[in-house]
Amino acid sequence: MMNLHLNQDIAAGYKSGSQISRVIMESWVERNMFCPVCGAPVLEHYKANKPVADFFCCDCKSDFELKSKESKTATICHKITNGAYSTMIERITSLQNPHLFVMTYANWMVNNLIFIPKFFFVPDIIEKRKPLVDTARRAGWTGCNIEIGNVPENGKIFIIKNSQQAEKSRVIDQYQRTLSLQTSKIESRGWLLDVLKCVERIPQNDFLLDDVYAFADELQRKHPENRFVRDKIRQQLQYLRDKGFIRLVERGKYRKIL
Repeated sequence: MMNLHLNQDIAAGYKSGSQISRVIMESWVERNMFCPVCGAPVLEHYKANKPVADFFCCDCKSDFELKSKESKTATICHKITNGAYSTMIERITSLQNPHLFVMTYANWMVNNLIFIPKFFFVPDIIEKRKPLVDTARRAGWTGCNIEIGNVPENGKIFIIKNSQQAEKSRVIDQYQRTLSLQTSKIESRGWLLDVLKCVERIPQNDFLLDDVYAFADELQRKHPENRFVRDKIRQQLQYLRDKGFIRLVERGKYRKIL
């Protein structure tokens, strides 16, 4: 079992609040976290200042980035601050981004930890912040936020939820299920995840093709280059069916596979 206590002593001697938080959170991951990709018992910590990731798995060579935020309400925030916008977009479009851990904590106890596989990242979930003003030390630098709320629910794999740890085997099984959504083209990834999010927003488990068509205008705005949105929706539903996320019940009627 994971120890949800965050050891503040590990950050003795640090002055900056952000440094204190980073050292404590990274130490917790080193001591408690397994690899959710292959199940290896530990993750290794990269040396400081590596630009791509914070941790890696020696067995499967997966990279992981950690983001944390204090949350006394024990809820996962809709967005989380990240680094340079241009760097993040470059990583995503080149398919070189790491997997992401998002941790929330309160009173120096972990209350939530979610794992977001790297293939759930598309430019649409990256919010561009305003450039720093001319008087700032890094004038013109433009950061970004990761909009966690725009990630499909299937892409948010809880390792800890409301201070309760999920079974390791369940976490790995959930990852293996989502692995079928991985694509080699960012445009294909965007369409597939957008239609998946639309399906998730339909409240009932059994739904009609027309229920998904109701999102056609929204999808058209997100993909203005495509003039055959309904055809694309049917194509993506076929993919989701083949990948085991929905089932065709009868012509024009589907069922979510939970």
